[in-house]
Amino acid sequence: MALYAWRQDVPIGTDAYADITARMEGATMPGLVVHLALEAEDGHLQYLDVWESEEACDAATEAVVHPAVGPVLRARNIRVAAEPPRVPVRLVEVRFADRSLPG
Repeated sequence: MALYAWRQDVPIGTDAYADITARMEGATMPGLVVHLALEAEDGHLQYLDVWESEEACDAATEAVVHPAVGPVLRARNIRVAAEPPRVPVRLVEVRFADRSLPG
């Protein structure tokens, strides 16, 4: 199975991230295999996502992520010219603790 993986540096910290995820509570994102939010030394976050397809990622981003992110950025007066770019990464393997593989 070909998967779509990317990383993204975002100009928010853990507090804003908590607000965003609270707004997404209960939402489903079909096609998401794994989402990691990592904190960089400067306090900003970096996401690492793996999806079943780029199309599934784009659909969830428009339906779930953007509606949650926009209000939080405005409330916190975080201004961005555009969404930070997703940088595709070459995925070698995804393995879970129970040794299962996605799909």
